[in-house]
Amino acid sequence: MYYSYSIIVMAQTSALFIDVFTRAYISLPQLYKRFELPDSPPESMGRGRDWNVDLIPKFLMANGQLVKMLLYTEVTRYLDFKVVEGSFVYKGGKIYKVPSTETEALASNLMGMFEKRRFRKFLVFVANFDENDPKTFEGVDPKVTTMRDVYKKFDLGQDVIDFTGHALALYRTDDYLDVPCLETINRIKLYSESLARYGKSPYLYPLYGLGELPQGFARLSAIYGGTYMLNKPVEEIVMEDGHVVGVKSEGEVARCKQLICDPSYIQDRVRKAGQVIRVICILSHPIKDTNDANSCQIIIPQNQVNRKSDIYVCMISYAHNVAAQGKYIAIVSTTVETNEPEAEIEPALELLEPIDQKFVSLSDLYEPTDDGTESQIFASSAYDATTHFETTCNDIKDIYKRMTGTHCSKTHIPYFYLSLKGKVDMVSHSILNYV
Repeated sequence: MYYSYSIIVMAQTSALFIDVFTRAYISLPQLYKRFELPDSPPESMGRGRDWNVDLIPKFLMANGQLVKMLLYTEVTRYLDFKVVEGSFVYKGGKIYKVPSTETEALASNLMGMFEKRRFRKFLVFVANFDENDPKTFEGVDPKVTTMRDVYKKFDLGQDVIDFTGHALALYRTDDYLDVPCLETINRIKLYSESLARYGKSPYLYPLYGLGELPQGFARLSAIYGGTYMLNKPVEEIVMEDGHVVGVKSEGEVARCKQLICDPSYIQDRVRKAGQVIRVICILSHPIKDTNDANSCQIIIPQNQVNRKSDIYVCMISYAHNVAAQGKYIAIVSTTVETNEPEAEIEPALELLEPIDQKFVSLSDLYEPTDDGTESQIFASSAYDATTHFETTCNDIKDIYKRMTGTHCSKTHIPYFYLSLKGKVDMVSHSILNYV
């Protein structure tokens, strides 16, 4: 007999908002089994229990939205993080460190002498920019002037525009060029502020993998009386008069007023918005030209490989307790644009050679067809190809707005999670049955 709850969250693994945060991590033998490889992992790859492979890996911006959420909710008490050692961008078949400060701009091999000086002036403008102080605008109207015009103002070339928009502002396409520049400037400031936290890069990654995030939320929720039902099949979403009233599992119904879930549970309420290809690569070496970094991100801007969207590479290793000693895990991802998705990521795979083993997957991208206010069923969007959590956090805030009718500000974030403590029932249908 189940109780009634204010909110039920349905997810594919065992923690509150897991499908808004991250997918599961699995051991190397489970990875071989999941991708139906005929052989077992070779002995050279070490013990299977030494591996925690994230199926959809993402980094955290050190001063980004997810870190703030973790701090507000005090989930950080259960987590340990390690700084990602480098952020790189692809140009002309080679990779270069992303310059984000005046000093790095002058020392970078990405640009010629005169381009460096122009880019330095641009970074000074961004660093001094304050949307509440018109004196810092330097003739730019942040709510009207497009980013394309800002680049023209500083006479920046196409290569500089590419890594600024895609490696600093973290846009996936060039659509941002023709909209007001305020958001882009704030994104670049976020990158610089995150980098300033720890120095090596703006990114963090939890020890033992992203699965530690939902486990941290699970522990915190349990303290406040949250209920979890693990490995429970979802038989039916119970509706009355067009509104959700509960979830049926194994003949019993857990009643609720609102339901949060990922698109896989409500295929009739989502539409396909594309596909993402991801390739998990096992390496025995760091990526070349990264100064032997144990972890890094590489962004291949769309214009560098004649595409409409970027290609992403993120690498982690034994240093994060996710692989056997001396082993590295690199994951390549991008939005599919052709009928030959593996050929689309070839420039990224060439950077990783030699590859010990690779695992290729294609995932459909789904998005809700309605805002859920009528049915009170609120679906998250599927994970995009990016290697950071900023777009995922935007999805969380969008769910908050749809559920409450108000925008999610800094002050709302802690209350959003605190309001769930003790009032949430978690129905988890584990796709791997190893939780």
